[in-house]
Order: sequence, then C-alpha cells, then structure tokens
Amino acid sequence: MSTFTSLAYLVSGICFILSLYGLSSPKTSRQGNYLGIAGMAIAILTTLFLPQIHNIGLIILAIIIGGAIGYFIATKVKMTEMPQLVAGFHSLVGLSAVFIAVSALWFPNSFNIVENDKIKNASLIEMGIGLVIGAITFSGSIIAFLKLNGNISSRLIIFKNNPKRFAKIFCGILLALLILFCIFGSKFLFIILCLLSFFIGVILIAPVGGADMPVIVSMLNSYSGWAASGIGFTLNNQLLVITGALVGASGAILSYIMCKAMNRSIFNVMFSSFGDQPLQQENTQEQKPIHQSSPEDVAYMMKNSTSVIIVPGYGMAVASAQHAVAEMTRKLESAGITVKFAIHPVAGRMPGHMNVLLAEAKIDYEKVFELDDINSEFKTTDVTFVIGANDITNPAAKTDKTSPIYGMPILDVALSRTVYFVKRSMASGYAGVSNDLFYNDNTMMVFGDAKKVVEEIVKHLD
Repeated sequence: MSTFTSLAYLVSGICFILSLYGLSSPKTSRQGNYLGIAGMAIAILTTLFLPQIHNIGLIILAIIIGGAIGYFIATKVKMTEMPQLVAGFHSLVGLSAVFIAVSALWFPNSFNIVENDKIKNASLIEMGIGLVIGAITFSGSIIAFLKLNGNISSRLIIFKNNPKRFAKIFCGILLALLILFCIFGSKFLFIILCLLSFFIGVILIAPVGGADMPVIVSMLNSYSGWAASGIGFTLNNQLLVITGALVGASGAILSYIMCKAMNRSIFNVMFSSFGDQPLQQENTQEQKPIHQSSPEDVAYMMKNSTSVIIVPGYGMAVASAQHAVAEMTRKLESAGITVKFAIHPVAGRMPGHMNVLLAEAKIDYEKVFELDDINSEFKTTDVTFVIGANDITNPAAKTDKTSPIYGMPILDVALSRTVYFVKRSMASGYAGVSNDLFYNDNTMMVFGDAKKVVEEIVKHLD
C-alpha cells in the first residue's frame, strides 16, 4: 500500500471518528453526518485508484445505481418507518460480508490469500467468523424489519418446547462447524455453516418482544460493524477494519446504555425467549375508574400554568404529531410558559427515535432533556403532557415486583401536579402490562389520534 493511500485512509478514518463524535449530540449531528459523508467519499475514491482494482466502470455503475436507490428511499421514507429502514440497511452490510466470504473461498487468488497452493489458515478463520457474523446479521435484520413493519408477530416463538435445549444444540453445532471449516476449508462445510448461521439469526431475533426492539436494532448495528471489520481482514483493508470496529464498538456501547436504562442485561434481552418462564401475558385485571378530559380542558390548564413538560413516545411517531407539538410549544412559550421535553433512552422503536422526530419539527435542542437530567423536575411541574409513551411512564416499574418492567428506570411523570395522557385506547404498551399511571387521581386521559388531539389543543390556545 502506497504512502498516499495510507495517508488518504488515515484522513478518512479520522473523519469517521469525528463523525461519531458529532453524532453524539443533536447540536453537532448535522456536522457529524457531513464528516461521515466526506470520509466515505475519500475512502471510495482512494480505493478506486488501487492497482488491484479492475472493472472500474462496472464499480462506478454499481455505485450510481445503489446511490440512486438510496436517495429514492431516503426521500420517500416516513419518519415512523425509520426503525425498519435502519434494520433493513443493517441486513445489507451482513449480506455483503457473506458475499465477500463466498468470493474469497471460491476465488482465493484474487484476494492474495493463497500460500503453498492452500488458503492461509488465518484467512480461513477471518472468512469463517465474517461469514457467521454476516449471515446472522442479515437474517436477524430481516426479521427485525418484518417485526417493526408489522408483517410478523412482535414476538414469534419458534421453539415452544424446551427452547434452551434447542438453542444450545444449534450453537454447539455452529461452533463445531466453524472449527472444522477453519481446519479443512471445505466448501461443503462453508455452505452448511452459512445456512445454519442464517437460521440462527432468525431464531435469535424472532422471539424478542417489541419493547426490546430498540436494543435489538442497536445490537444489529454492532453486528454489522463487526461483519464489516471481518470483511476488512479478508480484503486486507485497514480502513475497513478500523471503520467496522468503530461501528461495532459504538453499537455495543449504545446497547449497553439502553439495557442499563431498562435495568436489564444484554444477555437477558437477547436470550430471554430461551428461558424457562412462560411469556408475559397482557394484564387482564379489572380496570379501575379513570378520569377523562378533552383538548379544550388541556389547553385551558396549559394556559394557566407556568411550566409544561412534554413526554413523547411511539404514539407521537405513529400519528406524525411532531409538527403539531412544535406549534403547540411555540404558542405556549409566546404566552410566557416554560416548555421542556423529557426523553427516555428506549422511547420509540430505535435509539434516538424521539430526538429525530423533534429535530425534524425544528424543536430547539436546548429544550430536550434525557431522563436523568429532568426526572427531578416533574414534582415541581404544573402540567405533564404524555403522547403515547406507555411503559416508560409506568409506576409499576417501581412498585410491582411481579411486573416484567420492575426495576426499569422510568420518567416520574406521576409526581406532576396534573398529567394529561394522550392515547388511542386503554391498551397496554409493548411490555404487555397495564399502566398504573392511567388510574392516578392526577391523571387525565385524552383519547384520540395524537395529531388531531394536539391540533385541537393548538386551536384552543388562541
């Protein structure tokens, strides 16, 4: 590798590192995206000029076609569909790792991994690990996409009888096949290993419940990074190794942060379906009386308050209510009322889902606070306005030891003087349990589509 190539890859790697740093805050996320684009452009141009790269015309054609498809998807996708879009893109990274592993095994001379007429043992190990991670990422991401898109059940159980035993058997077979492939380099073993990895990706993600999908999306992001890093070893491309490791590590760290926010371990999230306990059923206990309210009453209370905290959840995303919420915020602030937003780490269906929606509606970043930063303010807040944020506001997480969400840190909205909860119905959240907040004396339920409800509130604020 020439000095120029090494220098260009170094600059590209620095851009990716700075991009991740920029994406760590909403204030600098746009700059982070630009740096990421710049880093990728430098990487692609540098790679095209490598002496071992041939058929540049076909490569450029593929880039143009892929770029056009990506641009079309980016301009057409709705904000509520962002989680499944992310999961879908992760699957492509995993599939590329599989394809490169296939190419390396069938055409090893093109990858310069042959020594004494045999593929190097180190290359077989890299190839095998890259194949397994890539195949699991691909099939797991496809299942995540279908679950998020509503095409299959939010919790699909494949092995109902003794799931632990089946999980151990398949993982044991996978490990044995991987070791045998790394020793013998058999194409037959490679194919079986590939098919088994695809299947394990399915059984790993299919049973995960909807409440855990933000963590799963983040973990699949991590898997795709490690798959890309494995590709880098096979291609002897240091930049791809570094970039993949950055994505893999950042995805794993984000998953840890979200698991901490749910008071659960990553192993509990990933393998809870292989436990011995039956699945949690929706709480069917007799419902207590509730207090209902109207958009007109909400507007009146807000106008006569000094502080309002808005708690967005997936209900806001489904109704595309973020712009109406932004308009409501502006009207309240023009009347001298302090408005803040409280964001739970696992609100929505992917990491940062609510932050993305609020940014789209041009809500000032300074008004958006994470759980730890705003939880102490609820007890002094006049009105808390919750939009479809169910499990993350459920007091049962602190009071009911039998609840599946017990121990999960929640937003303490129940401490507010008045809580208005916008919801379509009394249905439970993703965890399948009733929200005790609904029955509090200071909670007023406002039933209806979130966007229409907020628009009615805005009318009555005039």
